[in-house]
Amino acid sequence: MRLDKFLKVSRIIKRRTVAKDATNGGVVLVNGKESKASTKVKVGDVLDITFGERTMTVRILDLKDTTKKEEASQLYEVISE
Repeated sequence: MRLDKFLKVSRIIKRRTVAKDATNGGVVLVNGKESKASTKVKVGDVLDITFGERTMTVRILDLKDTTKKEEASQLYEVISE
């Protein structure tokens, strides 16, 4: 699954266009490496996402094309905030 789509489906970032801009802007690291919106992610990958001065680290637990709002947080595990 593409990184920008995962960020949108998991509701870490609300809109896919914002997720695309964030990934291309170097705000999101996949396994410690800069990534693009088209980077393929898989279960077990670790994402470091920077929101201003705050950094959130999550591990991908599951990949789904669509999900309900209540189930979105089950796609990832927060390692640190």
